Amino acid sequence: HDIKMVSLETTLAGIPLKTCVYNASGPRSGNSSALAKVAGSRAGAILAKSATVASQNGNPQPRTWHAPDDKASMNSEGLPNNGIDYYIESTTIEETLAGCQEGSTKPYMVSISGKTLDDNLAMLDKINASTANIALVELNLACPNVIGKPIIAYDFDQLKMILKTIQSKKYKAKLGLKLPPYLDSKQLAQAAEIINQHSSMVSYVASINTIGNALSVDPVSEAPFISSNNGLAGLSGPAVKYTALANVRQMRDHLDKSIDVVGVGGIESGTDAFLFLLCGATAVQVGTCHWKEGPKCFDRICNELETVLQEKGYSSVQDVIGQIKPWSKEGAAKSRAAKKLLDEIGGGSTKTENGGDFAKMLNNILLVLIAILLADKFGVLQSPTE
Repeated sequence: HDIKMVSLETTLAGIPLKTCVYNASGPRSGNSSALAKVAGSRAGAILAKSATVASQNGNPQPRTWHAPDDKASMNSEGLPNNGIDYYIESTTIEETLAGCQEGSTKPYMVSISGKTLDDNLAMLDKINASTANIALVELNLACPNVIGKPIIAYDFDQLKMILKTIQSKKYKAKLGLKLPPYLDSKQLAQAAEIINQHSSMVSYVASINTIGNALSVDPVSEAPFISSNNGLAGLSGPAVKYTALANVRQMRDHLDKSIDVVGVGGIESGTDAFLFLLCGATAVQVGTCHWKEGPKCFDRICNELETVLQEKGYSSVQDVIGQIKPWSKEGAAKSRAAKKLLDEIGGGSTKTENGGDFAKMLNNILLVLIAILLADKFGVLQSPTE
């Protein structure tokens, strides 16, 4: 049958993006050659690595770790970066955008993570004075691996003071906030309330950064895998997806409608991106998967998301954003029927060996979707009598 075209276009802080998937600040975003590869992919935007006032090398190696089953990753990088001047100079931006396909361009975004309020203000001053083509600024309030520094977004007095001070400066750049995960829903609601008081300044929140205070221990050496900070690190990858989905959904519920939500955390497939859109994200960022797979992950995830939308009958990501449904017996029956049909036609498990067999995973996703369509067609989705 004819596959209708679907649109992955979205807007973030009023800026049009060709696709709703782009890179998180961090992995493979530290220099123009890496960023140019993101530009050459299907990523809808390009986000540079979190900058400090001066360049820095970060924490000693080893500072990263991947679980053998690929379900979790950790890093205690300590913000290695080339310094703010590098990320806002026209040469860096031109070299980055030169990676775009001929005749096209993409929004270039800067991330800042100052060690102090004064550092952040100094970087915002530089950005404000710049004539470079910077679409927006993401202020990182969530970095858990700068040794000895608290996470600003957990310290509400500090959060209020920083947002109030920045607002008083009336900077011209659009501003987003990178937030840590909130593991308590009341605390999340309080953070959203503070952010809402600055809705004229804050264009979006990116939720979530890594889950801080994680530890991986080597049973052979009987020591942490990571050398810095007593082995303590930020947790990322598929293990954080469920916390990220909860944060995105609740942020969307609590924040003013003028503030967009960007979903981040454990996204490594089109289905993952779809789930974040359902929970209210207007776009998604990919970090750990980009780290492990490289920039081709953006092409694959976009292609998979298009397939999911097509098979489910959506014409655009705009039809999906925030449309998560309440649990129902009918929905659960539909899911059971789809699983049963999948088992009967030999689809097997959607589990992939080592998390790397993406073609197999996509094929199984398609089989599930086809099973749902067949179940609808043949009327096997009646709610069972209980």
